[in-house]
Amino acid sequence: MTSDAALPVILVDDDADLLRATLQTLDLAGFSVTACACAEDALAALPADFPGVVVSDIRMPRIDGLDLFRRIQARDAELPVILMTGHGDVPMAVAALKEGVYDFIAKPFSTERLVHSVRKAGAARRLQLENRHLRAAADAAQDGLPLIGQTLAMERLRHTLRQIADTDVDVLVLGETGSGKEVVASLLHRWSRRATGQFVALNCGALPETVIESELFGHEAGAFTGAQKRRIGRIEHSGGGTLFLDEIESMPLATQVKMLRVLEMREVTPLGTNEVRPVNLRVVAATKVDLGNPSARGDFRDDLYYRLNVVTLAIPPLRERRDDVPLLFGFFAERAAQRFGRPVPTLSDSVSRHLKTHDWPGNVRELSHFAERFVLGLFDQPPGTPRLDKTDAALSLPERMERFEAEVIRETLAQHQGDVRRTIEALGIPRKTFYDKLQRHGIVRGDFEGGAKEL
Repeated sequence: MTSDAALPVILVDDDADLLRATLQTLDLAGFSVTACACAEDALAALPADFPGVVVSDIRMPRIDGLDLFRRIQARDAELPVILMTGHGDVPMAVAALKEGVYDFIAKPFSTERLVHSVRKAGAARRLQLENRHLRAAADAAQDGLPLIGQTLAMERLRHTLRQIADTDVDVLVLGETGSGKEVVASLLHRWSRRATGQFVALNCGALPETVIESELFGHEAGAFTGAQKRRIGRIEHSGGGTLFLDEIESMPLATQVKMLRVLEMREVTPLGTNEVRPVNLRVVAATKVDLGNPSARGDFRDDLYYRLNVVTLAIPPLRERRDDVPLLFGFFAERAAQRFGRPVPTLSDSVSRHLKTHDWPGNVRELSHFAERFVLGLFDQPPGTPRLDKTDAALSLPERMERFEAEVIRETLAQHQGDVRRTIEALGIPRKTFYDKLQRHGIVRGDFEGGAKEL
């Protein structure tokens, strides 16, 4: 929790001598004080989610203390405001308490009275903000998977997200398929002042080159064959909100050039017109390859990478945070049980061992799907493992070969994001054989797809 020394206080008084004296009192008590000679200055100095207290005189020109309180309450109804009053203002102050003013102090007041009130208000504010963060996390859990995890890497990621969510800075998210890139983008949107705007997502790898520009930039009627009516592009549609570009590394070169201009100028020109339209958006781009590595970057433009790389968030794969697997599995199993109207089955030794030892190449998405199958009772032990409860050393050669084959198929599917054609080519087997093996080993190809929403 924040100490008194770090507790910020905005002090407002139009009397220069009283302002100076009260500032000295609060400063000696160890608070971090911003002194303002008028309400206008105080409002300008007040950031969103201000973690401190406002102390204000009532009698001031233009905007008095009570009006200042009402304006603050319109921004943040929970922010504590303490009013300093003369004896003639006591009835006004009592009425203000009924409106929600935290406290009023009649002049002349003792140092102890003021410091005690500020300390109590600061403690109340800290509790309010902690509850606010908990409510935000609960809201995120209702809409989808929050970034669940107790490992240090996940704690750091959540802390960074809260630090940058309300800054409007463009963000590049790096993570393997299924690791939660869209969840990160969604939380950046929901925890920001843009939360009332649109969250617009586009998978750059899922659209052909002939379509992606129209989807992004929009077009006018008659701009090309088949364009029968005007269409607002995803960029313009996300105005006032957040544009999420998944698999940005798959964006065609010609589109990269136009996207660079959008990022630099914050304007868009739809196809079929010379009209330039300003856009107010935040861009969150996601990639499963390290664009900072020139060899991995391929034909992705350097200038676009550096323009996106203002802040990069790296999501650790599940195999690097194994301590989070039981927590995630429990969350997914409970959610699946509610969805399917079934109780959560008792965890068998084989399932428990699989949770601890499996590398989860499909990351959180694969774990989520496995939890759903577990609740549905489709497997009494994990797919791809032999039915005999034996150690590896006790397995027969055919059993070991079965296990090895299942792992190779999973790894190849993960490498190619569930793409059947590329996986079959890499394995060198016929399509029918491939599907027969999926069925035999209980492997679900959808666990490894890169185009679906990540959890």
